[in-house]
Amino acid sequence: MAISKSKKNEILQELQQSFKEAKSVMFSKYSGISVSGFSKVRTALREQNVECRVAKKTLIKLAAKELGVDELHAESLDGPIAVVFSYDDELSGAKLIDKMSKDFEQLELTGGILDGQVFGPTEAKAYASIPSKEELYAKLLGSMQAPISGFHGVLHGTMRQFVGTLQAIADKNQ
Repeated sequence: MAISKSKKNEILQELQQSFKEAKSVMFSKYSGISVSGFSKVRTALREQNVECRVAKKTLIKLAAKELGVDELHAESLDGPIAVVFSYDDELSGAKLIDKMSKDFEQLELTGGILDGQVFGPTEAKAYASIPSKEELYAKLLGSMQAPISGFHGVLHGTMRQFVGTLQAIADKNQ
């Protein structure tokens, strides 16, 4: 069904706004997923403040041009494409699509835009494999606590041996 010119302009305005507000934009194939399955994908994305839009490729390219991206990777827009806008965490959209691709084999990251840089499917999959901020903070905190914890263990062991030695002397003198 053909879309009227006014409807196309409305969709273009919404896409441009989403491109401006998003911290990152990912492109994903979705062909072959049932409507209920795609609804589950959108719900899971929405819970993480990630928006998933389906639009014509010409409108996506025009909205990207408004952002300053002149050329998108050809493989990023191959076939039916969903645009995933991440608003809070730059990588949350890529991570969720990658995670959900295990349940829905038709989902596949095909590229994206992060900090004005355009990338293809291999980089998108690499971004999806990066640990989340919370995981990185936990690892950093663990590595900062390790020397202190080791030092505490050494001091505690020395005290325990000293007390054990005193107890042995006391038991021997009885």
